[in-house]
Amino acid sequence: MSDQPRPTETEHPAQRLSRPEATVYRERLWVPLWWWPVGFALAGLLAAEIHMGAPGLRAWLPYVLLFPVPVWVLLWMSRHRLEVTPDATGTPELRVDRAHLPVSFVARATAVPKSAKSAALGRQLDPAAYVQHRPWIGTLVLLVLDDPDDPTPYWLVSTRRPTAVLAALGIPSAG
Repeated sequence: MSDQPRPTETEHPAQRLSRPEATVYRERLWVPLWWWPVGFALAGLLAAEIHMGAPGLRAWLPYVLLFPVPVWVLLWMSRHRLEVTPDATGTPELRVDRAHLPVSFVARATAVPKSAKSAALGRQLDPAAYVQHRPWIGTLVLLVLDDPDDPTPYWLVSTRRPTAVLAALGIPSAG
């Protein structure tokens, strides 16, 4: 049993940061659920075509060999994680896969709605920016950096709940 209090629904994310090893926000960027039946249908169609060309005892082999393929591909595409955790000093830190960004280097931030996503990823995109984009997720969070030693001007990260990410980081949205 832990001596630390459990978080409540009314607790502000910044209060949870005072406890060590507390993850304030976590999100896994899963592919949409409707992709799974489509993936299995494509694998089944391909296996059926191979089955027609190889009747007999080995007819079941294409099904056994091809049905794990969509599982592996869709799980691999869903491997990306986004989380906000406290660093060693207790200040929040954004972690996107293996990259991490302490909130002390963020000058300002905003949520990018689905309607502005193409503009943010199109002509307005700086080639030096850190981009973690997933096409099946509509919204993004934009974190403008204020670090003279880092050539990266900003981070642009896909998330389903950008306001929750900004609240967990303790950054007010500029937009």
